[in-house]
Amino acid sequence: MVLFSFRKIAFACCLLGLMTGPRANLRAEAALSAAEVIGKALTRAQHTQAGAGKPDYTYTKVSVTEELDATGKVKEHKEKVYQVLFRAGMTHVKLLEVNGHPPGEGELRKQSDNDSTVRQLLGQSKSGGGDNRENFLTPELVARFDFELVGQDVINGRTAYRIAFQPKNPEAPVHHMVDKLLNRISGVLWIDAEEFEVARAEIQLGSEVDLLGGLVGRLKRLVYTMIRTRITDGLWLNSFTSGDFEGRKLLDSMRIKTKSQSSNFRPLAMDS
Repeated sequence: MVLFSFRKIAFACCLLGLMTGPRANLRAEAALSAAEVIGKALTRAQHTQAGAGKPDYTYTKVSVTEELDATGKVKEHKEKVYQVLFRAGMTHVKLLEVNGHPPGEGELRKQSDNDSTVRQLLGQSKSGGGDNRENFLTPELVARFDFELVGQDVINGRTAYRIAFQPKNPEAPVHHMVDKLLNRISGVLWIDAEEFEVARAEIQLGSEVDLLGGLVGRLKRLVYTMIRTRITDGLWLNSFTSGDFEGRKLLDSMRIKTKSQSSNFRPLAMDS
């Protein structure tokens, strides 16, 4: 149960980068505050979620999860291959392989549970058919944090606003385990200065989080990175993530490392 909680947290993190292009836009938007940048990014995310004018795409995702013991030795290694469809603003994930073999019934059941977890975390119906994991910014999530514009960087050749975030004080009420996690994380977002899409995110845990009241586990460390790629005009998709999660399972230390890489992005029409 504790291992599932760790992986659920890792999965949730999976929720919860020119002369006349970005530079010209940056001059025009130079007076924007952090709140205005985040507001534009939130509006963009909601527009994408609605699927308005977004092309349908498919791509391949490879994820690797390793569970390590207290000495750093790998206890379990899983490599999974997925076919991902991005259609009408929603993401549909199909598990194709586990460690080079077709997935068994147990793995397919776990995948179904993971999909349900994502929809629950994102506030979606279980019968919705797909989820909006590509568009994790929601008004509810944004309301939990304070944001500060701390600079500008170039991400994948495009100018981006660098915005630090941390939980509000006093912290938001806790109704679920993920709420407790959100009240402990902080980090940096890089938001594209032209299209106001999140180009990169780096997240870390500020203090330890008890799992199930601390009786059977505790999350002590979390470091998570997400990179998004501009596929075509106005369309950005998650292309890389890495996570390092460390804590306690009953009386034993445990550590889980994750990494995912997406590739072969192509219009869905080419596969039909």
